[in-house]
Amino acid sequence: MKSIRAVGRRTAGLFLALSLVSVATGCGGDSSDAADGGPQKVRFGYIADYSGSVALAVAQKQGLWKKSGVTPELKVFTNGPLQVQALGSGSLDFGYLGPGALWLPASGRASIVSVNMLGLADRVIARPGSGIEKPADLKGKKVAVAEGTSGDMILDLALSEAGLKPDDVTKVAMDASTVVTAFSSGKVDAAATWYPLIDTMRKNVPGLKEISRTEDYYPKLTFPNVFVTQPKLASGNPELVKKVTGVLKQAGDWIAAHPEESESVAADFLKLPAGQLKGSTKYVKLLPSAELTKLSKDGTVDGWFDELAAMLRRMGKLPKPGKAEDYYLGDLYAEAGKADRS
Repeated sequence: MKSIRAVGRRTAGLFLALSLVSVATGCGGDSSDAADGGPQKVRFGYIADYSGSVALAVAQKQGLWKKSGVTPELKVFTNGPLQVQALGSGSLDFGYLGPGALWLPASGRASIVSVNMLGLADRVIARPGSGIEKPADLKGKKVAVAEGTSGDMILDLALSEAGLKPDDVTKVAMDASTVVTAFSSGKVDAAATWYPLIDTMRKNVPGLKEISRTEDYYPKLTFPNVFVTQPKLASGNPELVKKVTGVLKQAGDWIAAHPEESESVAADFLKLPAGQLKGSTKYVKLLPSAELTKLSKDGTVDGWFDELAAMLRRMGKLPKPGKAEDYYLGDLYAEAGKADRS
């Protein structure tokens, strides 16, 4: 069963989307100073799941945009690559990317202005009776995975940890919802996927085993989702980018202080039943801005992105990645919002 908060989030990582699909964003607005001295307008993309929308939902509910002198025009997208395409065409100013799409900033197509939160939902799971107890046991087994997603990434990590190569397993590529069906029906031995889809699979396959988890690799490696902007906007109008990033920092701090309430705010923003996103914060690590600023200044966040870029290169998704210091605007993040907090 497709989940709007799971499938939408993970399809953000589809590596071929830029070349295969063209987008008509329908976005307008002007990100320069308003001629009459009024609010600055920005066009902001998001994905209709918890991680991809909650910061914007909170910013809207808490009146943070108005306080900052920015008027957002919000536009929903189905994945991250489409947003980067819109950034490149100039029809979008800011957007949201899941971890599977981080090859785009690493290849110079977007600048990261903020880490939103860290994903903790990904797993490699195995059917009971499959003989799989640890990553090394995956050798020779059939593994279902949605390619180009964070499920693909957690599988690569598990194989690498066990000293296995991708061709040591039979990788069965399919979309995320079909992974659920294939695993549940016993057509594969294992799957690389994520919660809440695993909740459905556990009902169908009691006793399934978690072989590899996102948390196993933290803090050296994480699966962050991020907010991005046009590189030319970051260099040409850094004050506007700081204003927007300041709003995102304030929203992030509110979310970290009110995690359960934030689930309801996001559901309301997305016009979903009040309880539909309940439990979403179990699968993310929320980072208050003070902590993220510290981790940005000491190089930890750059390290996260560099490690991910190395993995994506190993997977053949990123031929020549740049260094994180070139596309993560950590100094700008640290400075953003200071005037609003003084």
